[in-house]
Amino acid sequence: MNLINILKDNTVLIPAGLFVLSFVVQMLYYFVFYMRTARYRSGEKTGNKLSPVSVIICARDEAENLQQNLPAILSQDYPDYEVIVVNDCSQDDTEEVLIRLKAKYKNLRTTIIKEDQKFRHGKKLAATIGIKAAKNEWLLFTDADCYPVSDKWIKSMAAEFTDEKSIVLGYGGYEHKKGILNNLIRFDTFFIALQYTGFAIAGKPYMGVGRNLAYRRSLFFDNKGFARHSNLQSGDDDLFVNEVATKGNTAIVLNQESFTRSIPKTSFSAWLAQKRRHLTTGKYYRGNHKFLLGAENISRILFYLFFILLIVDQTYLYLALAGFVIRLATQLSVFKITMKRLNEKDLFLSSLIYDILLPIINAFLLILNRFSRKKQHKWR
Repeated sequence: MNLINILKDNTVLIPAGLFVLSFVVQMLYYFVFYMRTARYRSGEKTGNKLSPVSVIICARDEAENLQQNLPAILSQDYPDYEVIVVNDCSQDDTEEVLIRLKAKYKNLRTTIIKEDQKFRHGKKLAATIGIKAAKNEWLLFTDADCYPVSDKWIKSMAAEFTDEKSIVLGYGGYEHKKGILNNLIRFDTFFIALQYTGFAIAGKPYMGVGRNLAYRRSLFFDNKGFARHSNLQSGDDDLFVNEVATKGNTAIVLNQESFTRSIPKTSFSAWLAQKRRHLTTGKYYRGNHKFLLGAENISRILFYLFFILLIVDQTYLYLALAGFVIRLATQLSVFKITMKRLNEKDLFLSSLIYDILLPIINAFLLILNRFSRKKQHKWR
């Protein structure tokens, strides 16, 4: 009996084979990448000299957030740093708030971009202006709607500012609020962090988040800043890191004093729009990064799909159950340790649902972006 006849007589053999393949791929991601984040240790290196730092914040119509969050950044326990806020065409009371804060905090510097109806620009221009205005070599980025969770934020990030490193990736989570949407946003953020930190620790850094990211001023100018993707609305953080990060020049900080928190979206449509903008940059990543990220997403969808098929058919019931239990045990072990480290412990139980849901949402939004002709002009 040849192979064709075998396949005809046992049509469930192909789904079983694909289930095993997707299981193996998923386990590789957990053991090669995600487990590294769970086991990673970072802490303050007391022997390092605390380099001068320029904190850069781009703000457009962020008066309320600046009033609330900026004092925590301006009163950090750090000997030598400045805070540069780029007021980008704000129409609210941003400038008045900054004037009041400048009278109280001598380390606050501001610059303003006036609106020009003939020239539309995104956040990258504001970031470039902030970088040019910076006095120091090390730049630390966050957003106006973010705040550090401790007064050791700068010190914790600066602990990795060594002669060998040019980029430091930090964790920027979201505030804990009530509701399913908040839970979903925070798990999505957690899993993205699990990926980019795990990949970076494994020597394959591919992105960072502008809510908590540091790099050298000279690195920015030596690589012509955002020139390669200046036409894109997004990518001031992840695309730049994707271009310049290497195994040797990138460090990761995961101690809780280094974290920032941000204000999450309050409507599902607003969050989906935000994710669509973020996903537009993925196709500009390096080829190997696109392959690794795409393979993870696809293998996860296939794993659950063929698991369901095998459970329904029951021919390979025990194979399906064994694969599911092994992956689940590995996943929950990694999630539990990493969620504790990132102070996201309450996401543990809901991770069982979101692990299935998020790759489907991502795939849907990628397809929507692929066929949508609508241009997104949102500043960030």
